[in-house]
Amino acid sequence: MEQTAIPLRLEELPMPVTLRLAVPLSDEQLMELSARNKPYRIEQNKEGEITLMTPIGGIGAENEGIVSAELIVWTRSTRRGKSFSPSVGFRLPDGSCLSPDASWISIERWNALTRLQRKRLLPICPEFVIEVRSESDRRSVMEAKMLQWMANGVKLAWLIDPTEATVTLYKPGEPEVTLDRPNSVEACEPVAGFVLATTELWMES
Repeated sequence: MEQTAIPLRLEELPMPVTLRLAVPLSDEQLMELSARNKPYRIEQNKEGEITLMTPIGGIGAENEGIVSAELIVWTRSTRRGKSFSPSVGFRLPDGSCLSPDASWISIERWNALTRLQRKRLLPICPEFVIEVRSESDRRSVMEAKMLQWMANGVKLAWLIDPTEATVTLYKPGEPEVTLDRPNSVEACEPVAGFVLATTELWMES
């Protein structure tokens, strides 16, 4: 029986692709894998499986940049916490390693980390996360990721969907709330006072 050749280059694989390894990667190995395979996006689930995702297009990258930049500017003005770009990795309580499009942790929790912990995958669950759906993301996969964030201890999460022009709000113990084409979204605790202007995100939808 003739066997089908298996592509060996990442760019030849259909994305996203999930790799089941014999032994889960350590934090250092995962960081090295990510560094060697830029611009692919890499996450690890609680079973130790590695998911590689293709780089997103220009519109998706711009949307991520808008959201991340707004949160970073607000964080710097308040000095109440630390916020991060999509390149950060969080090692969560369930053992997975995820990278949100924008995230925030309080200054108290940041200060409790050692310098070495801050330089590696952050061994902490962020209190606030934002995920931005790109055209290549399946809605169901994004919704499952939001529930995983909440299960690991996130206090507030937003799923922004420029394709459908919606923002879905997640809070522990409360039903999800979806806003249709809002001009802006105002956060509650733990980031009360943060307001994200969203009109620009709907311009290409």
